[in-house]
Amino acid sequence: MVGIVLAVLFIIGFVAGIRLMQSPRTALWGNRLGALSMAMAIVYTLWELDALAHYPAWLALALGGFSGFFLGRGVKMIHMPQTVALLNGLGGGASALVAGSAVSLLDLGTTPSIYLLTASLALGVGSMTLSGSMVASLKLQGWVFQRPVHWHFHNTVLTGMIAGGAFLILASMFFPVLIAFLLIVMIFFAYGIVMAVRIGGADMPVIISLLNALSGVAASISGLAVGNTLLVAVGALVGVAGLILTRIMCKAMNRSLSEVLAGLKPEEKSSTTGNFKVNKKEHVEEDRLAAGEADKAPDYTQFMQEAQRIVIVPGYGMAVAQAQAQVKDLADMLEAKGKDVKFAIHPVAGRMPGHMNVLLAEVGIDYEKLMDIDTANPQFKKTDLVIVVGACDVINPAAHAAEGTPIYGMPILEVEAAKHIIICNLDEKPGYSGVENTLYKKDNVIPMWGNAAETIPLIKESLS
Repeated sequence: MVGIVLAVLFIIGFVAGIRLMQSPRTALWGNRLGALSMAMAIVYTLWELDALAHYPAWLALALGGFSGFFLGRGVKMIHMPQTVALLNGLGGGASALVAGSAVSLLDLGTTPSIYLLTASLALGVGSMTLSGSMVASLKLQGWVFQRPVHWHFHNTVLTGMIAGGAFLILASMFFPVLIAFLLIVMIFFAYGIVMAVRIGGADMPVIISLLNALSGVAASISGLAVGNTLLVAVGALVGVAGLILTRIMCKAMNRSLSEVLAGLKPEEKSSTTGNFKVNKKEHVEEDRLAAGEADKAPDYTQFMQEAQRIVIVPGYGMAVAQAQAQVKDLADMLEAKGKDVKFAIHPVAGRMPGHMNVLLAEVGIDYEKLMDIDTANPQFKKTDLVIVVGACDVINPAAHAAEGTPIYGMPILEVEAAKHIIICNLDEKPGYSGVENTLYKKDNVIPMWGNAAETIPLIKESLS
């Protein structure tokens, strides 16, 4: 009875921690509460197994805890997406190890089929999560094929793997031999690799959320395999939270999960995508050259000085350029002149959910200055100046009008409603969707093409 009460308290602690993490103001305490609940759950599990005096277990916990602490402190914010992917993979791998240990200790000839089934499922899902997460982490780090890798027989291979794995899982219930469990691990480990290689960088917010969910599902199933109710409940909590986040990311990108997993490029989503084109707007410098004004700088100095309400929109380009420190300096300079500065964050800006929030927090930007899409959009009509730093598809007005394109219907930050807009993007090429950005043609837009780490200082110079 005491054990059940404690398990319920731990689960309440996890749920309360997730609740606190919904707001930047309380996220730190939510994280601490979750960590405390996990630590207490580990101690409770050792007590329940009568293993408190098992010193090798404490040594393993100490080594793992200190390794995680020091590795975590050394991770830069720009590398947080690949770190999260790595942690998802380690969670899946740990679940597979738990299930594998259960299989090795069970009397396979007398074990009920339901335990064999859950152990097989945990081995499969855990192995797939581990390998898929490793590939995602390597992609994000830039060490392997960052672009989607497509083979002519890709779908056939994946279908064959999942069919073979499912057959072995079912067969292991009736013919529980070790070779079958080893084959399950090998097949699903390979499946995770083959599945992940054809997912591109722009879909990483979705795949990271999905892998997070799968790590929870694997933990929950392994809990069933070893008869640990607490592990079942906590794993299910992580799985549900990850699936909800996956759905949010898919909706924010206007892409279905099946399209992401199939590795479909946005331009393949509709056969009519190529019918929507806009005339490219030449660089401002080239326009002025035609008008005999090539020796003049872009005319943004005056409205930079006059603007009182300013919104900065960061995107993945800011992360690539590592320009967040420059953006922070610009915001400080604007505020020092008495201007109201806010930041508008699109849900899928970056390579993982909250990527921009993490980068801005790294340089000390107050979370109270960050606005989500629902808060920001009504504000743009009253905004004097929007400064876009490395964002494209998430601000493209074509999402409202270009039927048949990959971004049609996707919620965007409606920056076009602002009085003036400065675009600090690398170039005027379309974003991942392949749809040219109609915002660049607006009369109230001045593009400053180039590396954001170099163009943002130019804006700062205009204020000095």
